[in-house]
Amino acid sequence: MEDNYGRPVKNIRISLLDECNLNCYYCHHEGQSASKITMTPEEIEKIIMIAEKLDIKKIKFTGGEPLIRNDIIDIIARASKYMDDVSMTTNGTLLAPLADELYNAGLTRINVSLDTLDKKRYKEISGTDKVDRVLAGIRTAVTAGLNPVKVNIVAFSDTGHDDLMRTVDEVWNLNAIPQIIELVDLNGVSSSDISHVEDFISSKAIKVRERNMHRRKIYTLETSNGELKEVEIVRPMHNTVFCANCSRIRVTNDGLLKPCLMHNNGLVDILTPLRRGASSEELIALFQKTVKNRVPYWR
Repeated sequence: MEDNYGRPVKNIRISLLDECNLNCYYCHHEGQSASKITMTPEEIEKIIMIAEKLDIKKIKFTGGEPLIRNDIIDIIARASKYMDDVSMTTNGTLLAPLADELYNAGLTRINVSLDTLDKKRYKEISGTDKVDRVLAGIRTAVTAGLNPVKVNIVAFSDTGHDDLMRTVDEVWNLNAIPQIIELVDLNGVSSSDISHVEDFISSKAIKVRERNMHRRKIYTLETSNGELKEVEIVRPMHNTVFCANCSRIRVTNDGLLKPCLMHNNGLVDILTPLRRGASSEELIALFQKTVKNRVPYWR
């Protein structure tokens, strides 16, 4: 599928619930409105089946916090029957006891959020101190084989380089990949410009390359013990290149197909027709309608 701007849709992100066991003040809630409606594993599987028919081969599960769901292993197992790549974004606080089960169910890789190692700062951001539990989750995920384990480090306009690099160094030590993410500010929380962060990383880099996805830059740095390690920079705000290379379609936890993270224009209800027994052809048409509703936010 291609939208009207020539952008192919290659992957899908499904929000599994609105709830989270943290309360991060900057959370954008996947750009969706609050809703306690959640889809069943069977309904989620049906949507994934339709996505696979449309040549979508990659899926990422988000939340809220996906690991709160007690049927998460079942959901992963169902998704792995259709998708070549099954991933998840989690805050990591519940990950350690589940990492092996997730891997055995078919989870390919995982993103874990950890903005800082400073426990006081972590508590200011999330409302509680769970740094040690997140580190245990990352460690267990790497051991389980959920590779690559990427660690999402949200950067702010006032992010200090020393604090940032302490977190990056620890992620490297855990054999995970740090991914520094510009704050997606949908709530007026703060300025999102992290030019100073990327300038600092760039000044330390030995080389740089680009990923196909969003043309993200990946910098290679030399660690204190002489190893070469990578750090990825994700800058979605005010970035026309980022939007021009977006290949995602989203599904909210209450069953709406969502063309773009940044707004709720062009939403298409797929859950209601699904619960009414809509045919595969009808559901495919809803996907196609959503793709035609996709417009680059920054253009």
